[in-house]
Amino acid sequence: MKKALITGITGQDGSYLAELLLSKGYEVHGLVRPASTPNASRITKFMGKIVIHRGDLTNSDQISSIINTVKPDEIYNLAAQSNVGISTDMPEYTGDITGLGTTRLLEAVRHYSPGSRFYQASSSEMFGDARAPQGDHTPYRPLSPYACAKLYAHWMVCNYRDSYNVYGVNGILYNHESPRRGEIFVTRKVTRAIANILSGRQEVLTLGALDAKRDWGFAPEYVEVMWRMLQQEPPRDYIIGTGETHSVQEFVDLAFEYAGMNAATKVRIVKNTFRTMGASVLQSGQTDAARRIEWYPKIRFDSIIKIMVDADMRLNGLEPVGEGDQLIAKYFPDKYWEGD
Repeated sequence: MKKALITGITGQDGSYLAELLLSKGYEVHGLVRPASTPNASRITKFMGKIVIHRGDLTNSDQISSIINTVKPDEIYNLAAQSNVGISTDMPEYTGDITGLGTTRLLEAVRHYSPGSRFYQASSSEMFGDARAPQGDHTPYRPLSPYACAKLYAHWMVCNYRDSYNVYGVNGILYNHESPRRGEIFVTRKVTRAIANILSGRQEVLTLGALDAKRDWGFAPEYVEVMWRMLQQEPPRDYIIGTGETHSVQEFVDLAFEYAGMNAATKVRIVKNTFRTMGASVLQSGQTDAARRIEWYPKIRFDSIIKIMVDADMRLNGLEPVGEGDQLIAKYFPDKYWEGD
């Protein structure tokens, strides 16, 4: 039985990945900060099947002790302060968790578990304002403390791979969404607001700028490709996305339309909520590494919206439109994850 350690296991990606690995027969360990305990709802349903370790990426001794004890076959570093907007207010904290936290993990691997395969969740935000689409030869131009911290972590993985022979893989994943997306992120903020408006709990949705464009995929598919990356020889870096780009405005309009509402009457734009730093257009291009693992996304932009709106309507006790549920049944008849 293989053993895997997931940092950030209580998050969207961590919870899906844990379920995927359990379905493959792994012994799954998760690193959880004590402060994350109240937010562990995503893993409650399978808590008895995983081993939880209390620790913090700011504490080298804790990290080393856990890795030395578990000696996992695979490590998935998904933990981060991952909100771009928050990183502008808390750059030092973001750098400590998102950047230096990765170095602490790599050092622990080098000294206590050199046979572990290491996956680092890199980010398309590292490309910043580089011309779209971005690919293997696109220069990095980070525009936020979050993106800078992710780029530091990315290069540290490359350094440990080259200098210490650590099996390290960077997965540069573009935005990926699901019903488990945190409510501080714009996509989930939109779908939650729709359900709240329909149930009478909210009158309008307040947002900032809507012109940013992103390459949006479906999180359960993206954690599958994370696992596939660590099964390859030799280790290399991967850029993963759908190749399509859509604006936040498109997301808002389609989501409200799907729920039978007009976004123009329910969305209020407030200028002081505009993001001061961040990429405007992020779009993945075709890359050699992605072709090697023969990964192709099934769920596209409009389907993600339907799945998320249906899930939040159900969460609010409303009857979902149903198209999102049909898409899941069609493309994932034997899905590895439980209902959201």
